[in-house]
Amino acid sequence: MSAGRPTPDSVSPRPAMPADGTRQLLQWGSSILGTGLLAALLLVTLLGGFTVTGATTNSGWFALIVALMCIPFGGLLLTLGAAKWLRNRAIARHR
Repeated sequence: MSAGRPTPDSVSPRPAMPADGTRQLLQWGSSILGTGLLAALLLVTLLGGFTVTGATTNSGWFALIVALMCIPFGGLLLTLGAAKWLRNRAIARHR
């Protein structure tokens, strides 16, 4: 081996980013948002749809409530996770 070249044992791996919850935010945000979008899709296609006054069936009302709760909350979690991921990426670039 040459004297100037490091051996595989002497090369330290890149330090791992701390577990700050970014992955969990992205996972939960996308799953909650997906649940809300699925509920909205089911409401429109299989559960009778909705009118100006609301859903037309009882199961449609349930799907509407789930959609109206999950879409904003999941969107916020997903946005926060994406912002943290971008921030961690920028910090890792400057190291």
